[in-house]
Amino acid sequence: MSLHVAGTLLFFLCWLYMPTAQSDEVSIAHFQDLVVQHPDKSGVYVLEKGEESLLTRAWFTYNASRTIDIQYFIWSTDNIGTLASEALLRAAERGVRVRVIVDDLLIDAKHDTLLALAAHSNVQVRIYNPQYSVGTSLLQRLGNLLEDFRAVNQRMHDKIALFDGLAGITGGRNMADEYYDYDTEYNFRDRDVLVVGPAAKMMGESFERFWSSPLAVPVEQQLQGVRLSSDIVAAHHDWLHDYAQDPENYTPRIRSILDSLDEKISQLSGHLVWCDTRVISDEPGKNDGSLGLKGGSASTMALTSAVENATARVTIQTPYVVLTDEALSLFARLVQRGVRVRIVTNSLASTDNLQAFSGYHKQRDALLAAGIELYEFRPFPMVQYRLNERHAELKQHNPIFAVHAKTMVIDGESLFIGTFNLDPRSANLNTEIGVQIESPLLALQVEEHIEQDMRSQNSWTPLTDNPDDQATLAKRIQLWFWELLPLEPIL
Repeated sequence: MSLHVAGTLLFFLCWLYMPTAQSDEVSIAHFQDLVVQHPDKSGVYVLEKGEESLLTRAWFTYNASRTIDIQYFIWSTDNIGTLASEALLRAAERGVRVRVIVDDLLIDAKHDTLLALAAHSNVQVRIYNPQYSVGTSLLQRLGNLLEDFRAVNQRMHDKIALFDGLAGITGGRNMADEYYDYDTEYNFRDRDVLVVGPAAKMMGESFERFWSSPLAVPVEQQLQGVRLSSDIVAAHHDWLHDYAQDPENYTPRIRSILDSLDEKISQLSGHLVWCDTRVISDEPGKNDGSLGLKGGSASTMALTSAVENATARVTIQTPYVVLTDEALSLFARLVQRGVRVRIVTNSLASTDNLQAFSGYHKQRDALLAAGIELYEFRPFPMVQYRLNERHAELKQHNPIFAVHAKTMVIDGESLFIGTFNLDPRSANLNTEIGVQIESPLLALQVEEHIEQDMRSQNSWTPLTDNPDDQATLAKRIQLWFWELLPLEPIL
C-alpha cells in the first residue's frame, strides 16, 4: 500500500467504523462536564503532532451532535481534503448543522463539488472575498486587481474547527495532506491548539462575525449560473462515500489506532490545562482599507502589546519573517533593554515561499544587527523523527520538513498559538486568529519544543553557518530574481 493510500485511512476510519453508540469512556458530554467543573477557565491542549491533530479533528467531527463550524484559508481536494468533505457530509446526514467558510484565493475544488456539498439541507458553504477563483473569469480577475489591488489581496487566513460550540481547534494547519505529515514530498512542522469552554465560545463569536459579513458569499450566489440536477448531487455524495469506504485502503495499523481512539481522547481530556485564555481575532476585512496596504488590525495591536510587556525573553516560531519597520523597531528596543529575542524560521533550503523568504533575506543583516537571534530550519531536521509517527514510511520518500507553526512565548509565562505570521501581510492585510494562553506550564512546554527546533541538528544559525549555500542552485537563482521586486507590503 502506498503512503498516499494509507494517508486517506487514518482520517476517515475514525468515523467510518466507530460504534454507533457513544462510548461510555468519553463523549462530547464528558467535555461539557469538565467545563462545568472549571468555571471561567478554558481547557487547553497543544497539538504538536500532525497525526494527533488529525485524529482529534476526526473524533470531534464524528461525535458532534448539534453543530460543526469550519473556517479555513486552504481546503485542498487532495486525500485529506476529500475525506474531510466526506466527514462533514456524514455529519450533516445524521442531523448536524454544518457551516463552512473558505477563502477564495487558493480554492482548487471544482464548482460542481462545492455546489453538491452545499446542496445538502444541513450544509451551508460560503466563499470569503470571491474576487479571484470561484465564479470569477480571468478577465474579471484582472479587472479586480486593477480596480482594487488591496481588496483582492485582503484574504481570510483564519483556521477554525468548532464543534457544538464547546470545543474548538485553531493554529497553523489548513486542510491538506502536508499539514498532517501525509505528503510524500513536503510536510510542515506545525502546531495547533484545542480549547474547550469559554475560549471556544469566543472562537464561535469570531466565526459568527465572518458568517454574517457581506464578504462571506453563499456559494450558490457566487455560482448562480451553475445548476446541478438532483441526480448529479446524489452521484457526488455517493462518490464521496464510496471513496471513504474502499476496503482496499484498510491496514491493521489503522485498526489498532481506531480501536484505541476513544482511549486516546479520554487521555487527552485528562491532560487539558485549565487556565485564563482569550481569543485574539480580526474583523472581516481586517481594517477599513483607508491606508491601502497598511492599516494594522486588532490582532496586530494585541500581539504588539503583549511583546512590549516582555521583561526577560520572547521566543518565536514562524515560517516567514518579514518585519515591518514598526516591528523591527519594537524588537530592537526590547533587546536594548535586555530582553532576549529568538526566532526560528525557515531556511532557503526548507522554505515553501521564496517570495516571503526574499523579504527576510533582504533584511536578515538588519535583524542580526538589532540583536535578534535567528535560527533557520533545516529541510531534513532530526526532530521530524520524533514528531512524525510514520517516519519509517516517509524515509523512503525523504520529504522536506518545513516550519509552518505560528507561535510566540513571552517570559515563559504567556503563550500565543494561531495563524499570525511575522510579516506585513498578517499585520495589515490578512485576517488572523489565535489564542493567548496564560499558563507558565504550557508556555514552558511549548518553549522547550521551539528550543529543540533551534538546536544544531534541526536548524542552522546565520551568524556561524551559511544556510543559503545548502539550498539548490535553482532556488538561489529564483531568490535573486524575487529580491529584485518591491514585494514587501504584500509578503
